[in-house]
Amino acid sequence: MADDTYSGSFYCVKCKDHRDATGDVTVNAKGTRIAKAKCPECGTNLTRFLPKA
Repeated sequence: MADDTYSGSFYCVKCKDHRDATGDVTVNAKGTRIAKAKCPECGTNLTRFLPKA
């Protein structure tokens, strides 16, 4: 599952807007999938929690 990517909408807290980005998917200790990317406008880290696989 280390090669998974997510392309879609993330919410940027700094820009206060939804941004389309592509990020890597990781799984935390509880089994929740998390997509992490960078905001294309300001460079802030973006995080989106995804449903369990």
